[in-house]
Parts: sequence; C-alpha cells; structure tokens
Amino acid sequence: MKSKAKYSIGDVSHICNISKKALRYYDNIGIITSQRQDYNNYRYYTYQSLLAVPVIKYYKQMGFKLEEMRDFIEGKSPSNVYKAIKNSFTSKISELEQQQEEIRRKYESVKDWYDLVSEAEMVIENDIREVSIKYVEASDYMYQDQTFENDIEGSIINIDWTNYVESCQNEITGPVILNFSSLKLRMQDKPQGIRILQKTLMPAPEEARTKLGGCLMASCYHIGPHETIHETYAKMCRWAAKCGYILGEETYERYVTDYWTTRNSSQFVTEILIRAARQGATS
Repeated sequence: MKSKAKYSIGDVSHICNISKKALRYYDNIGIITSQRQDYNNYRYYTYQSLLAVPVIKYYKQMGFKLEEMRDFIEGKSPSNVYKAIKNSFTSKISELEQQQEEIRRKYESVKDWYDLVSEAEMVIENDIREVSIKYVEASDYMYQDQTFENDIEGSIINIDWTNYVESCQNEITGPVILNFSSLKLRMQDKPQGIRILQKTLMPAPEEARTKLGGCLMASCYHIGPHETIHETYAKMCRWAAKCGYILGEETYERYVTDYWTTRNSSQFVTEILIRAARQGATS
C-alpha cells in the first residue's frame, strides 16, 4: 500500500477493516488520535495512525482492554518501557490462567451432566434392568457422613453437603452417590447412617476424601420413583442367591438422573452398586 500524507476516517475504516464508530472512540480516549483540517475541521489520520490499528487489534486478540493498552502503546516511560510491558503481560497471563481454570470447571460440570442424561436415556430406551457383576475402578470422592431419615429428596439435593463443599472452597460435579451402611435397613426404609459422595472439581481435603470401587460389585439400574427401589434390591438379592454370590452389608445408590434433572419421577434412573463375591471365594 502506497502511503500518503492524510487519510480520511472513511479511508482508515476501509483500509484497516475497522468501523468509523470504533475509530471515533479510539480518538476520544487517545489511543489513535486524529488531526483536524484547518478550513473545514474534518478529522484526518496520518500513515502512522493506520499502522497503529493492527497493533491494537493484536492486543485486543490477547485480551487486553483499551485502557490497559494505553501506557505501553504510547510508551510514556521510555526508560522503563519493557518493564511496563512485562508487568502488563504478567498480569494478563495470570488473569487468563484464572479464566482458563474457570472454563475448565464449567466444561467438566456440563460434560458430566450431559453424560448422565445420555446414560439415563440409554437405560430407559433399552429398558436395562438386569443384574450384572462388574469390576468398578477405584475413584476418589469427597464425602460427608450424615444420618438418613428417609428423606431421599433432601438427601440428594443436600443443603448440608452443599454448604460443606463450599466451606472447603470446592465445587461438585457428576452424580450424587449415597452410601447406605445397611442394605437390610435400606430395604426396610428405616433410618441409618449414610455417607454422601460426589466428585469435586478441585482436589478434596485429605480428611474428606474416600474411595469407591476397586472391587467386584453387583450392579442394577432402577428406573422410576425412589419409593419403589426396594423392589430392585429384592431382585438383586434373589439374583445373588440364585447365581452363587454373597452381597456386602452396605450399598451405594448412584443417582444418574433425579430431582436435579427432572420432577418426573417415572424418568428417574438410579444405579445400585453392592460389593459382591462368589460363595466360597477367598479374598
């Protein structure tokens, strides 16, 4: 492009692919200043003004606000210009790292929920209700011990648990899992001690961390209201006796979809997990 002495605002807008409105704003805040014609007071720009536009676009691409650009673009402190630039970039790097971490946590939360809805959809569409034995990989969870008073909704959408996680400056993701200490009491809908487990987006404190899995477990999906879940437990117990398995004393309910997702309880999907071993097998 051949340079010339003066460029109208229309020229700059066309050449640099930038709106006139943006140019006027940059002029007003002193980022790209124009000059005025003596005879008609029209603003015009120099060739150096044009060359400033790509620089500003690049800084905007990096996430700098116009106010943040001004000092090191204008170079008001020539003796410390690089120090000023480094300080600005160091601050921006820290800010972007924080934003990146926030996006990671949001993405993981949304992805986990999407996966749960997809799992529930697959279970319902294929009417998967068979009991099976599977190896469950050991995973870390954050937990809190509580007492179950037969309020399943209040145990899943758990205010005490939410407050506890927040007090640890953490965030939850994935399904709520309730670990009932007594399979027998759960089948009878009686109060008992429980442990609520859930994945967190940051490492859980050591004293609030536990593992689930690392063993063979009987698994069965329960489709429908939680009030009828004892029917699925009874089916699992019959299956274990028939197939020669001994079930553990405690049980885990993994709420794939529940009150968090829908109020239509007929669409609830819960996976029941109980530690299992072959009769006569040695541990």
